Amino acid sequence: MDFSPFDTRHYPTLPVAEGYDEWAASYETTVFDLLDIRLFERLESVDWAACRCAADLACGTGRTGAWLKRAGVARVDGIDLTPAMLERARARGAHDRLAQGDLAATGFESGAYDLATACLVDEHLADLRPLYREAFRLLAPGGRFVLVGYHPHFLMLGIATHFDRAPGEPVAIESHVHLTSDHVAAAHAAGFRLQEMAENLVDDDWAAVKPKWHARYRHHPASFALVWQVPA
Repeated sequence: MDFSPFDTRHYPTLPVAEGYDEWAASYETTVFDLLDIRLFERLESVDWAACRCAADLACGTGRTGAWLKRAGVARVDGIDLTPAMLERARARGAHDRLAQGDLAATGFESGAYDLATACLVDEHLADLRPLYREAFRLLAPGGRFVLVGYHPHFLMLGIATHFDRAPGEPVAIESHVHLTSDHVAAAHAAGFRLQEMAENLVDDDWAAVKPKWHARYRHHPASFALVWQVPA
């Protein structure tokens, strides 16, 4: 669904590539682990240390790739649309290979990965199906695709992905609302089977990092994780 009917803040909105290119300089100070990394840590259906090779789709500044390496993944290849984000991922040094390009057409080898990840990117896609098809193509039989996303409920509260260009000057990045059923339909059409799902609520841990969100949105789901598997 188009985000505009839910938009209560009416921030100026940037296209995805332009927005992330501008946000890259301050991204690490505004995106926090409680939103996404905590969900990776909670998943029980993935043996991270047993993964020999992962494709980190929309790898950004390398936060996900760095966590995967700490969790024991042997090799991580990353791809991202935005040069400025990739520059920071290279400086972080967690990836074995980095490429600039479309997460739905990576050019990476088919069936070469036993893990694929996509973190905080699905809301920027008008259509989920190309992402799921590409993840399925990349994975070997039995491989898993872990998607961590910004919760559609939070988007429907009117909170688009946004950042501050300068103090008091917020801008949003183009967003789309995908219901859970949209993910299920796209994943099933690609050939995946669901292994696990988790949802991340705004709880008291958020008070220190996002006090305004904690005060206003406590108990609301802010992000979610889905683990899909290619049939063996």
